Amino acid sequence: MKSNASDYLELVQVIYIDACSKCIADVSDLRDIQTLISRVKDEGLSFLTITLPQFCRDFERSLAEGIVDSTFFLGFKKNGSIPAFLQGMTSQIFDRETGRILYDEVENCPTDIPIIIDSVRQICLAFKKIELDCTLTRVAAAVDNFVSIERSFDTFSLSDSARTSFTSAADVLWGPMVSTIVLNQCTPKHGPGTTAEGITGNSKYSWQYWYDRLEPYFPLVDNGYPMGISSHLEELQSLTIVPETSERPVRVVLVPKTLKSPRVIAIEPCCMQFVQQGIRSALYEKIESNWLSSGHVNFRDQSINQELAMTSSMTGQLATIDLSDASDRVPHDLAMEMFRSNPVIQDAIEACRSTKAELPDGRIISPLRKFASMGSALCFPVEAMYFYTICVVAILKEMHLPVTSRNCFKVSRDVYVYGDDIIVPRAYAIVVLEHLQQYNCKVNANKTFVNGSFRESCGEDAFLGERVTPVYVGKDVPKNKRDADRLISWTAAANSFYKKGYWRTATFLFNKLERILGPLPYVLENSPALGRISYLGYRSAERWNRFLQRFEMKAWVPSPVYRTDRLEGYGALMKSFLGGGRRENDDPMSQDARHLERSALHGAVVLIRRWVPSDI
Repeated sequence: MKSNASDYLELVQVIYIDACSKCIADVSDLRDIQTLISRVKDEGLSFLTITLPQFCRDFERSLAEGIVDSTFFLGFKKNGSIPAFLQGMTSQIFDRETGRILYDEVENCPTDIPIIIDSVRQICLAFKKIELDCTLTRVAAAVDNFVSIERSFDTFSLSDSARTSFTSAADVLWGPMVSTIVLNQCTPKHGPGTTAEGITGNSKYSWQYWYDRLEPYFPLVDNGYPMGISSHLEELQSLTIVPETSERPVRVVLVPKTLKSPRVIAIEPCCMQFVQQGIRSALYEKIESNWLSSGHVNFRDQSINQELAMTSSMTGQLATIDLSDASDRVPHDLAMEMFRSNPVIQDAIEACRSTKAELPDGRIISPLRKFASMGSALCFPVEAMYFYTICVVAILKEMHLPVTSRNCFKVSRDVYVYGDDIIVPRAYAIVVLEHLQQYNCKVNANKTFVNGSFRESCGEDAFLGERVTPVYVGKDVPKNKRDADRLISWTAAANSFYKKGYWRTATFLFNKLERILGPLPYVLENSPALGRISYLGYRSAERWNRFLQRFEMKAWVPSPVYRTDRLEGYGALMKSFLGGGRRENDDPMSQDARHLERSALHGAVVLIRRWVPSDI
């Protein structure tokens, strides 16, 4: 981990210099640089990836509470009530002696305060999300947390009145909508990733297993083979119909998230994921067009939450709420109550829900009490429905209103849910937080903002109506041209720093990249090529293509990595019938003409130097 520390130490120093130069006041302090050098030398990358983000967490809580609490910044020396590190910046916001915020009204806030806040956050958070392997201790802690959450359902209970309130609101919010879902309109499809069996690419269309409990709702012949298939063909003879007692559990894996903790995902069996995708698509369409949730529960557009976070950082009318381990805490029985208006759909969802999980060490958890972990295609829509229902229940109770369609519509007009990012009226935030915890959710207090002028939702961070979202360095240092994903990530980061006005940082990153790739061309933001964007409007045309009538340049372009993966017979027919072979975003124009001969390795890219248009 310390091998790349020198690269990151150089980078964080350049970020610090740029951050200081953005501020109107003279906030630079040579002692800050000395602190960065000494602590990275002693602690390695953990100082940049864990300790500094914790510093920022305390900084944000201080903004929300209007004072630097004595329990904040414990890992740093203090100068009075504020931390000595970055005191040139924080002293512009908090009184050194009392720790109290220096302004008490939005109107009294100096115009450069958002810039200073953005500078502090950029220095502290630049390396928070870098994808590096956690220590074995942290990996074990993540697995233990997964297990402990599952065990917590043994002690979770709701009062009869709380359960009644939930089901009553769920009936109003979702009952009429769910009742219109028709099973034969839920068209199954495969997802892009791997499965619990390790099946990828075109092999997914050659069925090896089909679960028996899917048959009443998603018969193999109509779904796994939508054009039908003769019962005498060899393809069916090699397929196994699996009874419920022999079903494969979801495979729990850990993937990089932050150096502090990995992300826990439960990978579903192939046929279960296939069916779940069909129901998910139907739920997305229904929920996003339902008169009680349209524009308020979103799955494909984060901009609504982002814009509300921005405006509410100025007005203070809305609070932003974030949940921890959100998907793992949705109780199975309550989730299923939301679908009781349509018993067929309810049973179909039950049929494609996995009931046991295999941990990385081979242990089996059975039966699962949560509805589903991240990895199930139904996790995202169902958890959003669950959180939305709880928010409506809480506000109805606080306003002493009965559960009716009219009242549910009224109280939900200022409730917005995107996954576990929730926005509610500030006046009702406390009661919503209490209800979320009552219904087994865990509020992430460090990322929930009710008071003050800081808000964050769906990756948008705002203070007093100004964007203070940092640029994240997402990948480790690229070493050579084979590190395609790292080179792509660092190019994106360099351009993001450039757009933010961090000129030295952008130059530093581009210099690192060009030592590997050679000189990078100037490109427009929508160009597929790796290159520099510029506000000066540079154009890097190298030739005129008289056949295609366009200017072109030669540049490095990310391309998928393909493997030979021939698909024939009914599997090929099924893939073509379901519209398989599209590279991205279900765009019909992105169809791979050779998708029955090869498949792209999910998440794998390679850089190819080729001619591309210089004006796109």
